[in-house]
Amino acid sequence: MKYVSHSVKDTMHIAENLASKFIGGEVVLLNGDLGAGKTVFTKGIALGLKVNDLITSPTFTIVREYYGEKLRLYHFDMYRVEDEDELYELGLDEYFNDCSVCVIEWNKIKINAEKVFIVDIKRIDDNEREITVNENFSA
Repeated sequence: MKYVSHSVKDTMHIAENLASKFIGGEVVLLNGDLGAGKTVFTKGIALGLKVNDLITSPTFTIVREYYGEKLRLYHFDMYRVEDEDELYELGLDEYFNDCSVCVIEWNKIKINAEKVFIVDIKRIDDNEREITVNENFSA
């Protein structure tokens, strides 16, 4: 599905609508250049999951954990991760479960999940973004 967002609010609304249908076990892979809106999209997912916390980029912590009304949200930023082994040493595989939604920016690993959404965000100008959401269900 392809969308054009004209504002931060639009981007969050697109993500919120997507996340409102999540039941757990979903993995969202966010692709886009720096400043494209990956963290903004994550904020929209948090709204859809009824997370009340302030969502910030996990650039220096690799992962941030939030609690929604029914599901946990794990927000990963793998930009500074050197290799896949580093992630598994951190216990990454423990985050992927039916009680959570994982959002990953700058993905660097093969994801073994049944419900994967690949979201490409392209910056058109200061306000507009082209957002493409592809669903890959392996089940």
